[in-house]
Amino acid sequence: MTQAGSMTAMSKEMQDCVAACMSCHNVCEETMSSCMQMGGQPQMQIMRALIDCSEMTRMCADMMMRRSPMSPEMCAMCAKACDMCAEACMSMPDDQQMMRCAEACRRSAEMCRAMAGATM
Repeated sequence: MTQAGSMTAMSKEMQDCVAACMSCHNVCEETMSSCMQMGGQPQMQIMRALIDCSEMTRMCADMMMRRSPMSPEMCAMCAKACDMCAEACMSMPDDQQMMRCAEACRRSAEMCRAMAGATM
């Protein structure tokens, strides 16, 4: 990528992916707080998935915004973390916060998968 090319505006798809990642990050953070209040061993496994997803989505959004050449690989890893987190949250289908989180994770995973295959 040329220096001039790195300053071009982000595509609509990339902007949407950054927004989905940041939304997912925020919901994961809220869900962690909810999860900590519950306590218990099952929540610890969910917490690991939430932490991984929260960190990955934030980093992925940051990398896309600065046009990192590693963004496609990061998007692929982020999609995997989001899928794992959505699955973990789905283990508590009666919890409204967990379901909100699973939905945000699925949306972020879908957008990241699309970006992983795109040229940045």
